[in-house]
Amino acid sequence: MIYATPFIAIALTLLFGSGLFALMGHAPQTALYTFFIKPVSDVYGMSELLVKATPLILCATGLAIGFRANVWNIGAEGQLIAGAIAGGGMALLFHDSNGFWLLPLMIVTGIAGGMAWAAIPAFLKTRFNANEILTSLMLTYVATLLLSYLVNGPYRDPDGFNFPESRIFHDAATLPILFEGSRVSISAIIALFVVLAAWMLLSRSLIGFQIRVIGMTPSAGSFAGFSARGIIWFTLLVSGGLAGLAGISEVAGPIGQLLPVISPGYGFTAIIVAFLGRLHPVGILFAGLLMALSYIGGEAVQIDMGMPLAVTGVFQGMLLFFLLSADVLIRYRIRRVVSRPATMKAAAE
Repeated sequence: MIYATPFIAIALTLLFGSGLFALMGHAPQTALYTFFIKPVSDVYGMSELLVKATPLILCATGLAIGFRANVWNIGAEGQLIAGAIAGGGMALLFHDSNGFWLLPLMIVTGIAGGMAWAAIPAFLKTRFNANEILTSLMLTYVATLLLSYLVNGPYRDPDGFNFPESRIFHDAATLPILFEGSRVSISAIIALFVVLAAWMLLSRSLIGFQIRVIGMTPSAGSFAGFSARGIIWFTLLVSGGLAGLAGISEVAGPIGQLLPVISPGYGFTAIIVAFLGRLHPVGILFAGLLMALSYIGGEAVQIDMGMPLAVTGVFQGMLLFFLLSADVLIRYRIRRVVSRPATMKAAAE
């Protein structure tokens, strides 16, 4: 029954979303069509769906591995930015080079940047038992400010008329496009391989077994001799590395340079994607496509119907609320407890 909660949450989101559109003075059926159907009614819309889904799938897959072990990395957004800074820095450092080695170097450096950013909460958790939710989340704002400083300073394009942006990356520093006339790069293929690798890791490996055991029954994991600290380090580094990969896939893909804002919140939305996919890599694949649709659907209703772009966040928030509510109502039974007067208790005794 627990696997039915995503579908229940989606149905309730559509129902209450229709009411929201009606309150805003729009025909619900027209608004829902514009939000969910029209953006993917042509080839270009489908390609944009893949562009938006790729970073969500990468981040959510890494987060799900940690969530399975009850390691709550909430800072994927900051790790995404750190990966973009590190990998993009390689593109700027070797901006005159067209060697085949540049793109692999950027990818490896981007992954390392995300891992390094995730290593901070991992160290604080294992050394001082600091809450990884707070530390990873707070580091997100540090990464955002660091990116702003760099594009206004060392990374700024010297020929960019003082705009806060880096120079455009060389062709050798950008990911190859899969389909002519689209923005879909090979990062979409990489995301599929990551999903497959994560499934193999969780279901067909010893470390995956340890993650599942420690996540479900920590005492059993300790009794079996599994290292809880090792799992914390492993899951945080993997999730940080995949978030860093998502960051470099953005700046070396659709964006092609470093800007003050390189993500509309993919790292935070990936948390919803992970839970909507039931922390399973295959489920995350489909959940990522759905949440990507909310991004391009929000842009569609903004352009065609004059709605605020915040509609995207409202739909994502409703989906998360109904998902968590459905989980609670399915896992637990609500009962009405009637307290008996003290005299009745004494008589019963």
